[in-house]
Order: sequence, then C-alpha cells, then structure tokens
Amino acid sequence: MKFTITREQLHEGLGAVAAAVPSKTTLPVLANILLEATKDGLKLSGTDLDIAVATTVPASVDQEGAITLPARKLVELVRELPSAGIRFTTQGEQRVTIECGRSKFKLLGLPREEFPAFPQVTFNAASRTTARDLQKLVAHVAFAASTEESRPILNGVLWQLTTDRMRMVATNGHRLAKMEVPLQGAADPAELIVPPKALDQLRKLFGPDDEIEIGRSDNHLGFRSATTQVFTRLIEGPYPNYEQVIPRENDKTATCEKAALMSALRRMSIVASDQTHRIRMSFGDGSCKLSVTTPDLGEAQEELTVTYEGEPLDIGFNANYLLEVLKYMPTEEVRLTFKAPERAATVEPVGWDDPAAYLTLVMPLRLID
Repeated sequence: MKFTITREQLHEGLGAVAAAVPSKTTLPVLANILLEATKDGLKLSGTDLDIAVATTVPASVDQEGAITLPARKLVELVRELPSAGIRFTTQGEQRVTIECGRSKFKLLGLPREEFPAFPQVTFNAASRTTARDLQKLVAHVAFAASTEESRPILNGVLWQLTTDRMRMVATNGHRLAKMEVPLQGAADPAELIVPPKALDQLRKLFGPDDEIEIGRSDNHLGFRSATTQVFTRLIEGPYPNYEQVIPRENDKTATCEKAALMSALRRMSIVASDQTHRIRMSFGDGSCKLSVTTPDLGEAQEELTVTYEGEPLDIGFNANYLLEVLKYMPTEEVRLTFKAPERAATVEPVGWDDPAAYLTLVMPLRLID
C-alpha cells in the first residue's frame, strides 16, 4: 500500500471515525483504525462492535492495500505533523512507514483480516432524507433519553417512520421530548430504537445538505451519504406507550419569555435541595411566583410576568428537568400547559415557523407544605 494525503484531509477523516473507537477494549484490533487505499481515495473505518463508522477522503493512491493502525497514536501523530503531504508505505501486513517533510515514523499495526466486518445492511429499498431533518430531530429529542441502566429500553431513542413522516421520541420517565418532520420520499413504516451515541454521530459526520440513505437489517441500521457510512446495532424490545402519558385535557395555559423563565429557575435552583431540585410554581392572573424552601439551607422567591389562562395552580417541578427541556426550545417564547398538580405539564415553542412539530413534557413533583 502506498499513498500520499494532505494533513488536513487525513485529520478530518480520522476525526470522523475516531469517536467510534472504544477507549478500552479486550479485543486489540478494536483500538485500531482500518486504513484502505482504494481507487476512490483513502477509506478509514472504526468500530466498537455496536457502532461502526467509515468515511472516504481524497488521497493520491499509488498502490492499493489496507492495514489497521492504533487509533489514538495515529490521531496524536497527525495532529502534531506540519501542514504538508504525508506519505504512507506498508512493509508487510503489520508495519507502515509514515513520512512528512523531514519526519519519518514506523508504526506497527494489525492485519486487515483481524478487523471485524461491518454489519450486513441492505440499501436496496432504502429510505432517503436530508441530514438537516435528521439532525433537527436528534438535536431536539436525544437529550431526553435515560442514562440509567435499570430500564435499557429507555436508553434508546424511538424512531418512527411512516409513509410521509419521521418522528423521534425519548424519555427517562420524568421528562419526554417528541418531534416529527415531513419525510422526503416514501419509507417503509417502522419503529426502531436507536442508541443516542449513534444518533450523535449522524449529527457530527453529515453536512446539513447531505442526502442520506437509510438501510435496515433485522437488528442493525445503516446511514450513508456519498462519502460516509454509519452503522449501529438497534436496541431490542417494545418501547413504552408514550402516547398514554401525553396529556390531552390540559386546560390551564401559561405563555412566557423563555430566557426570563430559565434565569429565574437557575436562581431558584441554587437554594433548592441537591437531591430533588424541587421548586414550587404558583400560577395566577398574569404572574408566576417561583419559590423554594430547603430546611437546612434557606428559601427564595421570585415573580415573573406571564400570560396565564385558567384557575390558579400550585405545582412542583425538578428545576433541572424543566431547564433541560427549555434549553432545547427553538423560540424565544414558550407555552406551558397544565391540568392538575399531579398531572404532566407540556412545554411547546410559540411562533415557530417550521414544518416540524415539537412537544416536550415534564412530570411534576409532589409539593410538601
């Protein structure tokens, strides 16, 4: 194998696949990146067996071939090289010479044959969408997935495909986020549970204008553009019926400035309990009074001007969960709806000029008088 590549192109390619390389592994080859010199350029691949990423970058190839090299050392080395052409030459199956300017390195790798094969995903009847729509869904929903190991199914993001729409839903049982966008082109209806780590790769690796093909097998999902491929293992099992917890009868509505509400919540949370982060919100005519009482610390109050419709209401929330859903609201104004102190509240954007439909909800905390 012989090829020459610019430092910038190699750095970009390594950055794309390095995130799929595990930091600790009992299988030595998984700590390596597969380099394949082909007529199309240099293809770089990395995997942790759950997620696999491959990308092709331009290179001048004199002799095709492949080798795997230690990911961490290769990334560090390329980062420190000057901005110039880098020449790779293999000697046998496990040794490569890297030359750049007056620098010369010899690295030991592992044969290509030891690198695991990527999942067999068929793209024959692939759905198609733009990276922009996928990234919008991921950016507004994936944060709500659970990070606890007690309910593995909630560690994933539910991705529903219908004939004309895509929807993503995530929840940890205390908060929920749901967004759907129109689908460009038809798709086979499906319900898939995808690890957030894989969705994060889609956000990082594809440009907004890239057209992405989506392929599936029984337990894997594949995404590919002209230069990049991402594969992920799906999480198996039935996702909870989230529709049951989305309130349909909330008859109390508050509209307020997102920034003002977030600032007030952050101030209140300083005095809130470190365990529950509980704050009280009292809604009445034209105002929302926020208050916190923590026996071993103190108390705090603040009042916000809001537009409120409905009977007066006192309700408690975990300030962190409320701040989290507000952080991802795409508008300067938000609408909160309520039914009763023990029922879920919704948070939605106000005046969002976008074909996407976005809804979040937060479960309340019981108030202690």
